[in-house]
Formats: sequence, structure tokens, C-alpha cells
Amino acid sequence: MMKILPMTSSGYSALRDELKNRIREERPRTVERLRHAMSEDSNLSENSEYQAALAAQAANESRIAELEDKLARAEIIDLAKQSGDIIRFGATVTIVDEDSNAKNTWQIVGEPEADASRGRISVASPIGKALIGKNRGDSVEVEVPSGIRSYKVQKVEWAEGLRPS
Repeated sequence: MMKILPMTSSGYSALRDELKNRIREERPRTVERLRHAMSEDSNLSENSEYQAALAAQAANESRIAELEDKLARAEIIDLAKQSGDIIRFGATVTIVDEDSNAKNTWQIVGEPEADASRGRISVASPIGKALIGKNRGDSVEVEVPSGIRSYKVQKVEWAEGLRPS
């Protein structure tokens, strides 16, 4: 059975665009690199440029297969139909660390589109799992590498592509 991958429409679009680029741009560029390397030195086992191009081609083809798999298993969640204070997939949640008072805003997204540096955490991450089903005002405890942290849910928002500040 295929495991469904929930994602936002913007996450799906980003994966689709990367796939198109890898097929239309990267694949031909790598093939040309291989041709050029072979024309420079026909002893392929000693040709470092050929070996590098071959490795780049393998990495690109592997990523293409990975992207095709993720897109085939994608289930796009329409965030426009989401509302309320209960945290579910796609919510943008502002939490406050109960010890340090540090505030963080995270959008809970699917694994393929998670990027903590852009304020997007996976629904399967420790914080993502702990927040799902909670309400605005709730406190949650999350086991992180540095120990157990307590957070208070300050805000729950629903907007596609919302950029946390």
C-alpha cells in the first residue's frame, strides 16, 4: 500500500517545478557534460571529469525518481477550507517557550516541503506531532535533542504560503 504524503498546494508546486527543471535542464546538461568528458579523454576509468559527470547524472536520476514517487503519493490539503483554533495539518502556529519566553512561528507541512529555516516543520517532527490536535491556549511538552521543552500555543492561523515572521 502506498503511503499518502499530505502537502500544501505550494509544496506540491515546488516539487513539480523541481522535477521539471531536473528533467528539462539538469538531465540534458549532464548528458552534455558526459559527452564533452568522453571527447576529452577516452580512457574513462582515468577520466575524473567523466566520473564526476557520471556521479552527477546518478544523483539527478535518483532525485527525479524520488520526486516522481512523492508527487504520485501526494494528497494536497486545501488550506482555504481550514479554520478554527484546533491545530491540524497546514496550520501556522505561534508558540512561546514557557521557560525562555522565546516565540516561534511554524507552519505544519508535509515532510517533502519541511524547511525549518523557512518556518515550515514536518507534521511528523517532534514539535509537529505534539501540536496536532491542540488548541490556542494549550501547553505542550516536546522532547527535543536538548531535553523536554514546554510551549504555550499563542496563535493558530490558516493561510496558504503564509511566511512566518
